[in-house]
Amino acid sequence: MAYVTTATTRGGRDGRAILEGGALALAMSIPKEMGGAGDGHNPEQLFALGYSACFGSAILAIARKHGVDGQKAKVTAEVTLEKDEISFALAVKLTVSIPGEDLAKVEQIAHEAHQICPYSRATRGNIPVTVAVA
Repeated sequence: MAYVTTATTRGGRDGRAILEGGALALAMSIPKEMGGAGDGHNPEQLFALGYSACFGSAILAIARKHGVDGQKAKVTAEVTLEKDEISFALAVKLTVSIPGEDLAKVEQIAHEAHQICPYSRATRGNIPVTVAVA
């Protein structure tokens, strides 16, 4: 095992989430678009933050292999919550840019990063994830 973390939430989407040890605590709130107050955070925002950071680390590892400075990379994760026939479903669009690099090379790096990123591995076959370059 490399790492374990624990979070606890009370009150669901309209509650409070806290990491074990109290290093981070967030007020949670249903987005205005879903009829809530929208004055806190929501799981989709946290998923977007985590996925973009994790994918960024995968980009760093792969870029190095291609002789590219991965520190220049920007990864944007757009997380969508859609209503489906059962309840709700997630979808993700990852957009990668590495200023000054050839788009074909950035596409190759992004494709390889998508193969090793733990978030990509966890979502593969479960939710739609698209990877684009800019």
